Amino acid sequence: MIDVLFWQWTLVIISSMALFFVSPMAKNTDQFFNAVNHRKTPNSLMLMGSLVISWIFAKSITNAANLGLEFGLVGGMAYAAYYLSFAVAGIIIYRMRKLGGFTSIHHFLTSRFGKGAVALFSVLITIRLFNEIWSNTMVIGSYFGNTGSTSYYLSIMVFTVLTLAYALKGGLSSSIFTDGVQMVLFTVLLIIILWNVFSADISFSAQTVLNSGAWSFDTGLNLLLAAVLQSFSYPFHDPVLTDRGFLSSPKVTLKSFLWASIVGGLCIVLFSIIGIYAQHSGLTGQAAVAVGKSFGIFTLLIINLIMITSAASTLDSTFSSFSKLLAVDLNLGNSISFGRLAMIVIAILGTIPVFLNAEILSATTISGTMVIGLTPIFMFWKQQPPKMSFYLSVISGILFGIVLVFDVFPESLIFSSGKYADLLWVNFWGILSCTIMYLLPLWIKK
Repeated sequence: MIDVLFWQWTLVIISSMALFFVSPMAKNTDQFFNAVNHRKTPNSLMLMGSLVISWIFAKSITNAANLGLEFGLVGGMAYAAYYLSFAVAGIIIYRMRKLGGFTSIHHFLTSRFGKGAVALFSVLITIRLFNEIWSNTMVIGSYFGNTGSTSYYLSIMVFTVLTLAYALKGGLSSSIFTDGVQMVLFTVLLIIILWNVFSADISFSAQTVLNSGAWSFDTGLNLLLAAVLQSFSYPFHDPVLTDRGFLSSPKVTLKSFLWASIVGGLCIVLFSIIGIYAQHSGLTGQAAVAVGKSFGIFTLLIINLIMITSAASTLDSTFSSFSKLLAVDLNLGNSISFGRLAMIVIAILGTIPVFLNAEILSATTISGTMVIGLTPIFMFWKQQPPKMSFYLSVISGILFGIVLVFDVFPESLIFSSGKYADLLWVNFWGILSCTIMYLLPLWIKK
């Protein structure tokens, strides 16, 4: 076990240091906040890769593997459904830029609903960014020791500091550049892992994967449908995604987002095969860890490295997005030094929940429910309702999120059984209510 820990520490330190040295140094605010280098914006392949890898969080592939273990292929497909968010956001942002002339999400909200709406929206996306830090670093910690152990906490803090170091160096330029490196590495590592999985057991085949699980509400369909519903609001509270929607030309951006939806979803489904293999082999616990240990030190380290890669890509994107949010979107201090200070603050605050034993999956499902009030705002973005519509819809969504957290939703309004049934129907009734609340002032006005 000592040898395993030694090599895991080696992977974290060497990979982080390598990214630090290859990351570009931002010399002006355009490079730091907008990834504009030599007046060139990211091309479609670079932007697509950045979108995919920054959304293939360590927590996402951990959840995908665990859902594959629990529900089979349906579980993997359920989590992959969240990647419909790219297509939804890509189409909406394209139309907002081409038809509305908007230069950012904050520009749209300010012009339609005023500064108060922007302030409330900024609180929501800050919560999102805050969640991304602890929910991903906890995955890294799980490979170094049991929750609460010294090695668990130490690995999280070291990993966070090392990732922060190269993010401070180049801001969004560093994030976009290293995303390309991390996407290539992720692809290679995933191929190696799947090769090991399919070659380890002759009875495990593509047919086994296709036949795993059952397409019913009791076995994962609740989560799949909930993910589809949340995809119409979820992407808009994630500045990691929306910031990339305004970097390149509208045409390049749309192409990148549509491809990211397909490629990202496929990556999640493929990674869920690890969980399906665990189910087939009778393994228990964290699927990725259990499979890695069953194959030996080499495969465990490969899985460990893929987690490091995906967590780092998410963390550096989170740091750069929070920095841009405060410095540019909220105009609190448009300078590189202020942006770097913002990164340090969110890194510290985002690590605190690690010591509070928070649940990883809840970072996605609960935050996704609390922002369902954004659905009508962006689906009907061409409408110009009274400013009150924004508040009625967003606050209604937050209330439904609170109902989900405290598990007080009426059972009479839940029309399916099984795990995540409450998540599905809270989101269904919540989106319906938010849409009515959003359009009601418009109907009254007319």
